Amino acid sequence: MTGGAGFQGSHLAEALLAVGHQVTVLNTLSSAAKRNTRRLQADSRADVVFGSVTDAELTAKTVPEHEVVFHLAANVNVDKSLSDPKSFLDTNVMGTYNILEAARRSGSRVVYASTCEVYGDGQDLGADELLDETAELMPNSPYGASKAAADRLCYSYFRSYDMDITVVRPFNIFGERQKSGAFGALIPILVRQAMAGRDLTVFGEGTATRDYLHVSDVVRAYLLVLDNPELKGRAINFASGINTSVRDIAEYIAAKFQVDVVRGPARPGEVARYPADIQLARSIGFAPQVEIWTGIDRYVDWAISQSDNEIELAAT
Repeated sequence: MTGGAGFQGSHLAEALLAVGHQVTVLNTLSSAAKRNTRRLQADSRADVVFGSVTDAELTAKTVPEHEVVFHLAANVNVDKSLSDPKSFLDTNVMGTYNILEAARRSGSRVVYASTCEVYGDGQDLGADELLDETAELMPNSPYGASKAAADRLCYSYFRSYDMDITVVRPFNIFGERQKSGAFGALIPILVRQAMAGRDLTVFGEGTATRDYLHVSDVVRAYLLVLDNPELKGRAINFASGINTSVRDIAEYIAAKFQVDVVRGPARPGEVARYPADIQLARSIGFAPQVEIWTGIDRYVDWAISQSDNEIELAAT
């Protein structure tokens, strides 16, 4: 599993071990990676390799020993990609190429972690229209473009070489171990601010909605994909199917810490809604189990239990 010491990957690696699989994690070396792999390194069925998917020699050596490759490693963050697009292309596109080439030679199955960012801003959607897997990919950031390129590269390897590849497109994952720093995600950032006793700022009216999926639910999604050979060559959305406004999230967190929610300037080009169609996911038995408010409670409990340094460095 590439990226197996990151936010999603560390949870998935632990789940795979829990159901009896042997797991090898390939991840870049960092304080967060060491911390997130403590449980894995204590398990004789797990092997942790520190390195990068951009290292073609390392991937060629590591991948062939495995029946299935979960490719989760990625450079992640829209804002950061605007200032350093090349690093996103190197890791997200060329790193994926290295994994696909190694898997092609060995015959390994690949499950690729794409993202809802490949769909772009969704501004052309009708009032009741949802983003399904056939929606046009129109990313509007270097990060989204790099993931869309890798997404379609996976499909091309399926078509060209008949490889067993499934592309997973999760929507707005959140939960324990998620990064809260300068390039972190909304819920961890708001919780971090509230823990510091600061008022929470929402941009504009805060009416923009997103579909949030707890990390434990996305782990269940990956396990369903693993057990479903009919998804060869297909992309599949995973989301909760419920949209929640930024303001509602901010107000819920603010109430827990007795701080206020204040209005900041509206963000140019803010997308009003980003609704996921999860009919295909439901058809294979996917049913989200953690509602957003319960998930936020879990994240708050986890964040309070961590030191400041650990929360800041938690892997993406």
